[in-house]
Amino acid sequence: MHLFFAPDLSSSEFYLPDEETHHFIHVLRFSQGKQIEVTDGNGTRALCEAIQVSKKQVLLNVLETEIFPQPSRKLHVAIAPTKNIDRFEWFVEKATELGISEITPIICRHSERKTVKLERIQKLVVAAARQAQHYFFPVVNSKVAYDKFLDSVNDKEVSAFIAHCEESEKQEARELASVTNAIVLIGPEGDFSPEEIEKASKKGFKALSLGNSRLRTETAGLKAVAAFNL
Repeated sequence: MHLFFAPDLSSSEFYLPDEETHHFIHVLRFSQGKQIEVTDGNGTRALCEAIQVSKKQVLLNVLETEIFPQPSRKLHVAIAPTKNIDRFEWFVEKATELGISEITPIICRHSERKTVKLERIQKLVVAAARQAQHYFFPVVNSKVAYDKFLDSVNDKEVSAFIAHCEESEKQEARELASVTNAIVLIGPEGDFSPEEIEKASKKGFKALSLGNSRLRTETAGLKAVAAFNL
């Protein structure tokens, strides 16, 4: 059954948002009487029936509702946006499909891109989460400076990692599979600076190996997500 998104499922009847309406009417060509699933992206699934369909609006009636518990495992990836924004968007899309809790764009010393259109990224998350039939959508945060992000990490119960290319003793990526709550830092094309690596180490971040290959930023991020979800 097709999954749609609506931010508020508290009413017994509601209209689909504009973009979801376009998908319902013009892409899938559904009509009145069609039953669909709708999620708020925060763990609620509603089985709904279209009771009124016009050229620009779809009114739904909620037939039944189910609330899912929060996922027991959480992964937060703080990643430098790539110079080519398409590659960063690819990471967001695929990480959402695989399962990720939170994404934060971080601006580092070697970052070539320092702007991210948050609204665009959030739309990609909705589309990817619907595709994967997820009832929990990842949180996408506004861009933040690397140092400021590190200073915000104060939860001692979170396992914190930084993936970098410098020679050092490192944890293997497969170890992410045994962690329940993790933050992983992924740097820009020029890697983290030595000072950034040192600051993360002082904050308790463990160096993380993603294998012997030198990976692109978006590939490194996705490998961390895949390892966590094994």
